[in-house]
Amino acid sequence: MIKITLPDGSVREVESGTTALQIAQSISEGLARNVLAAEVNGEIIDSFRPITTDSTLKLLTWNDDGGKSTMWHSSAHLMAEALEALYPGVKLAIGPPIENGFYYDVDFGTHSFAQEDFDKVEKKMLELARTKSEFVRKEVSKADALSYFTEKGDPYKIELINDLEDGKITFYTQGNFTDLCRGPHIPNTGFVKAAKLLNVAGAYWRGDEKNKMLTRVYAITFPKQAELDEYLKQVEEAKKRDHRKLGKELGLFHFSQKVGSGLPLWLPKGTDLRMRLQNFLQVAQKKAGYLQVITPHIGSKELYETSGHWAKYGADSFRPISTPQEGELYMLKPMNCPHHCEIFKAAPRSYRDLPYRLAEFGTVYRFEQTGELHGLTRVRGFTQDDAHIFCTVDQVKEEVGKVIDLVLYIFKTLDFTDFLAQVSLRDPANPSKYIGSDENWDKAEIAIKEVAAEKGLKTVVELGEAAFYGPKLDFMVRDAIGRKWQLGTVQIDYNLPERFELEYTGADNQKHRPVMIHRAPFGSMERFVAILIEHCAGQFPLWLTPEQVRILPVSEKYNDYAKKVSSELENYDIRALVDERNEKVGKKIREAELEKVPYMLIVGEDEQAAGTVSARKRGGEGDLGKFSMADFAEYVNNEIKQMLA
Repeated sequence: MIKITLPDGSVREVESGTTALQIAQSISEGLARNVLAAEVNGEIIDSFRPITTDSTLKLLTWNDDGGKSTMWHSSAHLMAEALEALYPGVKLAIGPPIENGFYYDVDFGTHSFAQEDFDKVEKKMLELARTKSEFVRKEVSKADALSYFTEKGDPYKIELINDLEDGKITFYTQGNFTDLCRGPHIPNTGFVKAAKLLNVAGAYWRGDEKNKMLTRVYAITFPKQAELDEYLKQVEEAKKRDHRKLGKELGLFHFSQKVGSGLPLWLPKGTDLRMRLQNFLQVAQKKAGYLQVITPHIGSKELYETSGHWAKYGADSFRPISTPQEGELYMLKPMNCPHHCEIFKAAPRSYRDLPYRLAEFGTVYRFEQTGELHGLTRVRGFTQDDAHIFCTVDQVKEEVGKVIDLVLYIFKTLDFTDFLAQVSLRDPANPSKYIGSDENWDKAEIAIKEVAAEKGLKTVVELGEAAFYGPKLDFMVRDAIGRKWQLGTVQIDYNLPERFELEYTGADNQKHRPVMIHRAPFGSMERFVAILIEHCAGQFPLWLTPEQVRILPVSEKYNDYAKKVSSELENYDIRALVDERNEKVGKKIREAELEKVPYMLIVGEDEQAAGTVSARKRGGEGDLGKFSMADFAEYVNNEIKQMLA
């Protein structure tokens, strides 16, 4: 008999060789009907594979990321089967799941393939899905694998097999289709109820431009047609909210090939927005006892060798910078934390100094492949709202709680209301993956779970998702159209204090290692601004938007009065611009609405004579009536106070 530990901590004893699907059936037939895959000891496998040792088990359904990924992986095989049936002789390369759906790289040979072919492929996929063909896993020798694909005439599979180790090669078969694959897969094709091909693009085999250009076919599947319909609506809405499109329309940021790929230029309005976000967090941090620091944009290679970042990320970083002094090498800063360790180490520390909280809006640089760059969400240079808290083991819980309070304040102020906290803990089956004593890990994990519960957070616990240096808490946010983003993280670290030999003198007059807590509520300014743009469709909260008011004179002869209004509003700390163009006021209103300006003030003969303004609010609220300047300023500032309360 073997012991199976479920996510709720309960343990079931079953025969060795029992599958996850059989365990699901013993719990509930309804549950079993929805199981797509299983996470066993932190690894996602087929739900129909035997489990032979004591294990942790999480049953994965469509509601789990691992379940979705498995179904989309299986759907890639289903699409490949459909393509082979419709286009005899096509050669298949690779077909992985991605964040939303999957793709398959295909050599169509003499066949043409374009968007007008999507419909027939979708119909064929659903026809094959209805057969409910089981996915069958088979271990094969390297010789047999080569023989199979040589006979089939699939050169891309042969090349992949040549790179594999004999004894670790598996095939998966469903219906009349067999593919080289590690898995995992869903039990059968019948789970796929809706399919949509999304796009085609060119892709060099193995990402090498010297190789043949293949056709990459993107698609997505769902267990219900209604979910596909909802997804397609979301895609259309996402196009309207795309931060790259709105960023250009609103004049927030720009990319220049002469400056370099992945290096954003912040325009005046974007800089204003970003600085207001930064000031907002700096004020909150100061109240919470953080000390602001500044560190250089480069550091010696030795610094990152000490921290371990060179060994882990060096191959994917910008190349070291050499100086005229022989053997001296520097790197563009990939992380702020090693610099903060050196600040902690700059003077002797006592337990009375702890917790010691350092904060920095530090710009870091990481090399991303050109094809992976995407607006502000994937760049090569970005600024983190980074902070590191050095504390005692006994202070960890309180400090994590304070970080959570800060994150929740940010979410509330910026209207991120739908989120959960992922509690990432050790994999109990693989203790060798982690550093630090079991005692410290136990304390840290208990602290994170307890404080998350005390703060009333909706949580999901993920075993095996902890960093090797400590447990963490990641905030997963859904935006206004239901997309999921990671925003905000708290990580407990026993590793860097050890590597940098950090220490403080305790109350016992002995030397002790501090615990290091990493936290970044925004993550990076670039990515956060991108998400915020898409979340609010460019209609930023009133306190944050670069232009709060646009003053619209009805003709040029009232421009001077409009400027007087602007100047007076400035005294009330309200940001206003005057549209002095000789255009009809209706056109000015429409353009201000399109540019997401919250308030418009129309001024003409009556307003000038009375010393008032006629106010209008965006978003369908329309005319608000006439105000004195002081009353309008009070109206706006009261709205801002409520937002920031």
